Amino acid sequence: MFGGRCPFGHKPSDPFKAKREAGPVARYEFQGEAVPMILRHADVRQAAKDWRTYSSDAPFRVPIPSEEEARSVRQLPIETNPPEHTEYRAIAEPFFQRPKLPEMIAKVDALVDQLLREAMARDATEIVHGFALPLQARALTYLLDTDESEADTWISWGIHVFRVRGGLKKGVELEDYLTRKFDVVSKQPGRCFFSALTQASFRGRPLTREEMMGFANLTFAGGRDTVIHTVACALGHLAANPEALAYLRADPKRITLASEEFFRYFMPLTHIGRVCPVATSVHGEQVTAGGRVSLGWASANRDESVFPQADEFKIDRKPNPHLSFGFGEHLCLGAPHARLILRTLLQKCVETVGSLEIVSAEERVEKEHSYERTLGYESLVLRIRPRA
Repeated sequence: MFGGRCPFGHKPSDPFKAKREAGPVARYEFQGEAVPMILRHADVRQAAKDWRTYSSDAPFRVPIPSEEEARSVRQLPIETNPPEHTEYRAIAEPFFQRPKLPEMIAKVDALVDQLLREAMARDATEIVHGFALPLQARALTYLLDTDESEADTWISWGIHVFRVRGGLKKGVELEDYLTRKFDVVSKQPGRCFFSALTQASFRGRPLTREEMMGFANLTFAGGRDTVIHTVACALGHLAANPEALAYLRADPKRITLASEEFFRYFMPLTHIGRVCPVATSVHGEQVTAGGRVSLGWASANRDESVFPQADEFKIDRKPNPHLSFGFGEHLCLGAPHARLILRTLLQKCVETVGSLEIVSAEERVEKEHSYERTLGYESLVLRIRPRA
């Protein structure tokens, strides 16, 4: 249903389809390293659960490409294994459960309503930088329980704190900001996430400054561009497929299933890395001790054996066991936050938006040595009109 036509031709590509159908693993080159990518849904889920074979205890090497040149701290809790991961995760979890609180739900509701009304008051709005980025940044202040004015600084960093077209940049602005932030809250603690880290303990001792930086680094790098691109893709899809908005308006209870299909179909994060502590055969592909493996989230989300008509956007898809928030021990801490933002956006579109029209669009293309993957927009300009 509503299979995703677009006057600008945008449809997320699946460069892994042929190799996924041919076998469970294919090698792709990243930073001069031939990395086997696990491609099928069941195999990706199994690997994500098997942290002993596929380890996350690999600072800077969990993202692909690796980020040794982009940051100076290990990201926590993602770059650890159980039991350390479980204990580290428990420190941050109370803040990442805040999207379930009525007060935060109300704040996100008001924020989305405000941004949409401002967009409807203009002739046209650039969505990626002019709508989705401010939405993500200001909603993050609610999650971290800090002053909303902080978002102005975060917005200035752009879509990603490390990644730019063509590669990586060093996250100096982020690390300098966090250093200053922890200096202040260590002397004058409050209720915010940063203050909580200065007062937290791990195995009976206070967190080190490096550990605090690791938590905060991931908070700004991990769910930033993914939320921004998902929001832009959702609005782009509604603009290209007006019948989809009408379908949701006819019964807003459909928004829950629709949002999960947006997360599956427009999966911004192609994959994530794991390291094999010992020499390992990965479905017949040999990996040396210390070698990396890729968990192909985007490929798994297009596995036809799990998702019938996987290349089509089905707004009422059920069941929908997508892997857009990962799987296993490292299931994304930010999933409730991302779901709240997208569901609220769809709800507000149903309530207040009469139509969306694409004025211009520049596709976003992920270019790697071995493949290109089209997903989302570098720029998307929409004309958004209110309901009569």
